[in-house]
Amino acid sequence: MKFSIAALISAAAVALAAPAPVPPGIPSGSTARTLLGRLTTSPWRDTTTYNRDLFPHWSTITGNCNGREYVLQRDGTNVQVDGSCAAISGRWYSPYDGATWTAASDVDIDHMVPLRNAWISGASQWTTARRQSFANDINGPQLWAVTDNVNQAKSDRSPDSWRPPLTSFYCTYASSWIQVKSTWGLTVTSAERTALSDMLNYC
Repeated sequence: MKFSIAALISAAAVALAAPAPVPPGIPSGSTARTLLGRLTTSPWRDTTTYNRDLFPHWSTITGNCNGREYVLQRDGTNVQVDGSCAAISGRWYSPYDGATWTAASDVDIDHMVPLRNAWISGASQWTTARRQSFANDINGPQLWAVTDNVNQAKSDRSPDSWRPPLTSFYCTYASSWIQVKSTWGLTVTSAERTALSDMLNYC
């Protein structure tokens, strides 16, 4: 079968324009606003007792793939892996800042709701098994492949003190944050609620 040059160029353009893969379960802006209204407002608790080791993370998801490698494959394109499931090549688009990377080392897997934020908004009362499930949640919009230094800039901050560089991503970011907190029964502070509501205005 033969293809014209024009057809090949057109197909390539469509491929480049296709949206990057995203985690599952992101609600619409209107649904997110409804969910936000149902979240409990509460000050942070247990702020001095957090330890990252209390959230066993990067557990095995399938085969040899842990949570990080699973998300790199899910959210990347043309990802090739070695026998241990480590990504050796691919292409990743970071929705937080709009950057594209071809080296997995430039990509971090961000917890949309950081582990420390979860701890101080309710997870300190969970069992270790539940915290492990939270830290490795691939069923909702909790894990994202993003530019490493952008993830490091975010650290454990909530939307009232950090937002992604791209304002065009505010709606998705806030909707995802709200969905995660709703799914896991976590609380929000009043400042966090205000910031999330403001970001939903970009929907």
